[in-house]
Order: sequence, then structure tokens, then C-alpha cells
Amino acid sequence: MTRHIYFLGIGGTLMGSLAQLARESGFRVSGSDKALYPPMSDQLESADIELYEGFEPGQLKPEPDLVVIGNAGLPRGHPGVEYVLNSGLPYTSGAQWLGESVLPGRWVLAISGTHGKTTTASMLAWILEYANLEPGYLIGGVPKNFSSSARLGHSPFFVVEADEYDTSYFDRRSKFVHYRPRTLVINNLEYDHADIFPDLASIQTQFHHLLRTVPGSGLIVAPTDDEHVNEVLNQGCWTPIERIGPRSAKQPHERDNGNRWHTDTEHGDHESNFEVLLNESGFGRIDWPLLGEHNVRNALAAIAAARHAGVPASTAVEALSEFKGVTRRMDLIAEIGGTFVYDDFAHHPTAIRTTLQGLRRKVGNEEIIAVVEPRSHTMSLGTLRSELTTCCSAADAVYWFRGDNIKWDLSEVVQRCVVPSFQFDALDRLVDALAALPPRKRHIVLMSNGSFGGIYEKLPQRLRAG
Repeated sequence: MTRHIYFLGIGGTLMGSLAQLARESGFRVSGSDKALYPPMSDQLESADIELYEGFEPGQLKPEPDLVVIGNAGLPRGHPGVEYVLNSGLPYTSGAQWLGESVLPGRWVLAISGTHGKTTTASMLAWILEYANLEPGYLIGGVPKNFSSSARLGHSPFFVVEADEYDTSYFDRRSKFVHYRPRTLVINNLEYDHADIFPDLASIQTQFHHLLRTVPGSGLIVAPTDDEHVNEVLNQGCWTPIERIGPRSAKQPHERDNGNRWHTDTEHGDHESNFEVLLNESGFGRIDWPLLGEHNVRNALAAIAAARHAGVPASTAVEALSEFKGVTRRMDLIAEIGGTFVYDDFAHHPTAIRTTLQGLRRKVGNEEIIAVVEPRSHTMSLGTLRSELTTCCSAADAVYWFRGDNIKWDLSEVVQRCVVPSFQFDALDRLVDALAALPPRKRHIVLMSNGSFGGIYEKLPQRLRAG
């Protein structure tokens, strides 16, 4: 009889991807979440997974063999959690299930850091696929070079997006400690997740725990110029380190292997067409539609990780020239007259800044309107509010949306913002204001890590209606 796994919180990027891996492994899979929406809901339905909005005990009749419990909105007191505990059902976390059921015996390539995990993991998986290595992968988004966000693959290699957020209500360690990578990328490190981490040092402690799981025969790929990452490495590192980015004038780490990946555009002048260099040797040029210096660095990290798995750098360069990007990372979702509307997942001041700077370099003096919903836990708590006043400096104006989850007075950011700034508390009024802008060529960037009240459909419809 086919074993049954039930995923509590199946709509999240990690849990939905895990559910797909379980289904591909031959399990009967079902699950529920408070809300289910595309693109994850579409992927789950196409994988023949039973989906429920809201939890009811009848979903667990007959009893499944295992319940996998997510960590987003699933604390003690949640009816699903309480039912599982009271019924004595076997349960585990998503990260632990992955670490124990999928990753043993695999060459795990983990992508970590505050920013760029999804994009870099997508690049790396595509490079390995292009090199005919048929990797498995689990990515917290939908890479456009693949049809889904997760698959088992047919080789030892498995690419995983390694998140520092805690594992579950019963396991407060970061998810990535369950993955035990052989190849580890640390893109960058900033303060985030203010709902669970009191300060940057507590995040660095979790990254230090991650370093302790990487074997001495493995590889760590890290930036040259991120002091927060270097501080973690200095807490203890037993694995060779390969570097990304400009030369560092500071004393190298004793585990540095002497290799530095960089480009001919370290000042961000030609981010859509750049040469890839390892020390002084070139491996070809990448020509692609992606924007921003941050994506150049993501590419270098993916190339370095793939090379550790045996893919020649020249092959990786060829692959990335065919990389299509990731859904919700500066997706052009509408072009109506002279107005271009983008969907972007940026939900941290640094991500907002680098994304808008990349667009500015592409469009020159054309008008840019940033439309920001500070929805993430860190943003909604106001922890980084001072950085919000400057992160949109590359835009001509910012329209802030104050959702119900905002716990602080957004008006102070509006008043202190370095570019013209406006606040909206009702989505319809925000859409009306954007639609009423005088006709001219402009770029409207919708920035949120959620569904943003359906603005991605409502705004294009309103613009087409005139």
C-alpha cells in the first residue's frame, strides 16, 4: 500500500516543493494551508496532490503515515498542530524530512545568505542540467528554465536553497543545519528575520553551525568584501574557501584556496554582458537579460559551485547565457502603451536598492515608480525602517502600501524618504493613483513577498481600461 504523507502548511515555497519531492518519490501526498495561490498551487495540482484550504480533522482520516509540519503561521495553538499532538500522530519538520529522506548519499550543493538564494540556486541547477548532470533540486521559487521548483533528479547532485529561518515551532535551529552540504555558497549576510533573531550575531551563530557541517574535502564559496560573512568564517572554518568579488585588501583567511572569481565589470557598468574571470584567466562572456550587479555576483557563485561539482567554467558560462531567470524576480508582467509593469519579490531594503539600481542603469532617465508593500516579518515590525528612507533612491517616486500587518507608523518613512513618497492604506486607491499618472514612458515595479492583494492582476486591468 502506498504510504501517505500529509503536509501541514503545504502552500509555502519550501513545503510545496517538499510535497512535490514526496509525490515524485511515490508517496500519496495531501496537505492544507490557510491560503493557496499560484504559482505553487498550480504546481501542486499538476503533481496530483490533494489540497485543502483551511484545516479540518477529517483531512487526516484515515491517519497518514507521517505529518510534515511547516513553520510559517503554525505555532502551538494552531488547530492542525494541536490535533496532530493530541492524536499522537508521527510528525517531523520539512527541513528534517528533506535531510533524512532525500539528501542522504547525495552531493548537496547549498545556497545560503540573506539575498539571492533563489536566483543563485536556480542558476546552479540550470548549469548542472545544461552539463547533462540531471541534478535534483529544491528551490524557493519557480526557475523559468524548469517546469517546477523541485525534483529528485537522476544523479548524485542535489541543489538546495538553504534558508536560515528557523525549522519549526519545535525546532528553533535554522533549516540549513539539516542539509549537510558538500558545496556551500554564502552569498552575503545582513540582519533579517527580526521576528526570530534579536540581532545579527544570533544569525551569525547559526551560519557558524552550518560551517561545522561542511566536510574538509568540500568547498565554501564566499564574497571577498562582506565583513559579516568573514566574521562567521573567523569563528571557525575547516573547509577550503573560494572567493567572489573584488580584491580584498585585508588579510585572507587561512583556509582561502587562492581562487577569486570576478568580472571585467566590477563597477557594474555592463551587467547584462560581462566576462567571467578566475584570477587572471577568462572563461567567456555571459550575455543575458538579468539586471543588477547582485545578479553578476550570483552568477559567479553558481559558476564556482558548479566547477566544484566538475562542470568546466566555460560550460557554465554557456549555460548562464541561456538562463531565463526566476518567476517574481523583475518579471515583466505587462506592457501597456508606454508603461512597463514588473513583479519583484524584493522584501529587504538591500534587495529593493540593488534591484532598482539595476533597472536605473538599464533605462537611463526613464521614469521609475517603486510600489512597495513592507510585508515580511522584518519589514512589518519596522526593524529596518531607517533604511527604507533611502533604499528607493534610484526611483523617481515611491508608493508605499500599508497593509494590515504593519505594526508601526509608515508615515515617518514617507516624510523622510529621499524621493517623492506617498502612502496608501487601500489597494483600490493605490491602483487608481497609478492608473491616473499622466501618459509617458515609465516603469512600475511592484515589490512584495506576498500576493499584494491581487495588484498584479488589478493594475494591468486598470491600465488597459484607461
